[in-house]
Amino acid sequence: MSDTPAASTSQDFIREMIATDVADQRNDGWVITRFPPEPNGYLHLGHAKSICLNFGLSEENGPRARCHLRFDDTNPTKEEIEYVDSIMEDVKWLGFDWGDHLFYASDYFEKLYGFAVSLIKKGLAYVDDQTHEQMRATRGTLTSPGTASPYRDRSVEENLDLFARMRAGEFKEGERVLRAKIDMASPNMNMRDPAIYRILHAHHHRTGDAWCIYPMYDYAHPLSDALESITHSLCTLEFEHHRPLYEWLIANVDGLPGQPYQREFARLNLTYTLMSKRKLLKLVKEGLVNGWDDPRMPTISGIRRRGYTPEAIRSFCKIIGLTKYPSLTELGLLEHSVREDLNKHAQRVYAVLRPIKVVLTNYPEGQVEHVELVNNPENEADGKRLVPLSRELYIDADDFMETPSAGFHRLVPGGEVRLKYAFCIICQEVIKDADGNITELRCTYDDATRHGAKPVGRPKVKGTIHWVSAAHALDVEVRLYDKLFTVEQPDEQAGEEGDFTQFLNQESLQIISAKIEPSVATAKPGSHFQFERVGYFFTDPKDSQLGKPVFNRTVQLKDGFVKK
Repeated sequence: MSDTPAASTSQDFIREMIATDVADQRNDGWVITRFPPEPNGYLHLGHAKSICLNFGLSEENGPRARCHLRFDDTNPTKEEIEYVDSIMEDVKWLGFDWGDHLFYASDYFEKLYGFAVSLIKKGLAYVDDQTHEQMRATRGTLTSPGTASPYRDRSVEENLDLFARMRAGEFKEGERVLRAKIDMASPNMNMRDPAIYRILHAHHHRTGDAWCIYPMYDYAHPLSDALESITHSLCTLEFEHHRPLYEWLIANVDGLPGQPYQREFARLNLTYTLMSKRKLLKLVKEGLVNGWDDPRMPTISGIRRRGYTPEAIRSFCKIIGLTKYPSLTELGLLEHSVREDLNKHAQRVYAVLRPIKVVLTNYPEGQVEHVELVNNPENEADGKRLVPLSRELYIDADDFMETPSAGFHRLVPGGEVRLKYAFCIICQEVIKDADGNITELRCTYDDATRHGAKPVGRPKVKGTIHWVSAAHALDVEVRLYDKLFTVEQPDEQAGEEGDFTQFLNQESLQIISAKIEPSVATAKPGSHFQFERVGYFFTDPKDSQLGKPVFNRTVQLKDGFVKK
């Protein structure tokens, strides 16, 4: 796939739907959305798409619009305050603000309990004593109806008593659940008397030990939406079959201040990437990556540490748009968005990743001159800098070939190349060690070819390469990140029961020592650079120190090297 995105429009089916609602004065013209993560892991790029949609709609629809951040914290066994903090940091990093509209499902536990009691009183919920295995066995299949629980016709009084005793902590986990009484013959499995409360003797990060029963996500989510007067509940496609339950609860619970409705859009699927918190957690727990913020991870904290920018992510989400059908997006499209943004403001520097020494035999020993270089050709306001040049230099080993292949236009024995912003050099001799490894190139320079002047009496120079002065270069650690997986769809290739970790790319991280121009000595952690002709790099915000930067490769240039 080409890195050049197709033209996109600002409208999509979700925005068209909302525009119609506003025009029809549904909800008095209000647009109230929410981003409702479960605090059971770190957010990833798929969540970024939802964040940009929900908060973006708030920005687009003016003063009668807002977006809530709500943590659906209904499962204390998997939730941690660490995840809450990281989610808030991620949303803010992407450039969005929930203002005063920060909520938790746990804010509503008492009300949700009361709603469940009202459903029992209306004969629409009952306490079931069946085990989880028995409930699964009697649920039926896609082609056959379920079997009613023997406890389905308990009296209202008995159900109220049992539910109160569940809350009081009289029963063990798994001993009883509260189920909605809907239709065991429904063609939609989610409507076959789904569980809406279960017993969990677990400490909650906000409510402590006040509760030992917790609402199920499918119960708490629509009712929390209604309590917050959400107008448009936007979910990914896997929740499409849950919509009838969402609507059933909204229709059958009395006293709700809002009447939200749910609509679905396709989630983000990205090549060479996983979008599953559960599977990303497996990578972290098994030590297959270096934590949630490993720059190879598709987590927002990971891409932030790698050097992706929030502007690039928002641009990417706009380019891919919204659809009603699943699709697979090329990783190259994301990288295109990152390059487009970094190209505007990343300072250019010279860095040699795989250094090979060049000695200019006719350059005066001890002499040092300073070459003026442009910091960013895309922005004149970034100014210029002076870079030292001396008799001994480093060039990249990829810019020399002893036996050149066809089309190779860089340095070769007896050949000539231009040092960018300096002059032309000619390779006179190749020095090797006892094992035949090249240790040094001895060259001469032509002073008359400065400032782009052409060689006199020699063929036109086709190649231009970058360089650093050996005496002034800094030794820096560079981390070269690549795709985390070797196949486009590790989930699909592994299959339902397979091990996706078998497709981990063992070359996804290479750590090398590189030579870089001295101007970066004062680079602060979290700074963006373009290593000219190499790619975009980011000073690691955790491991860099002033005077000792560590560079993460954010993304390569489009074709590895810019052709000259």
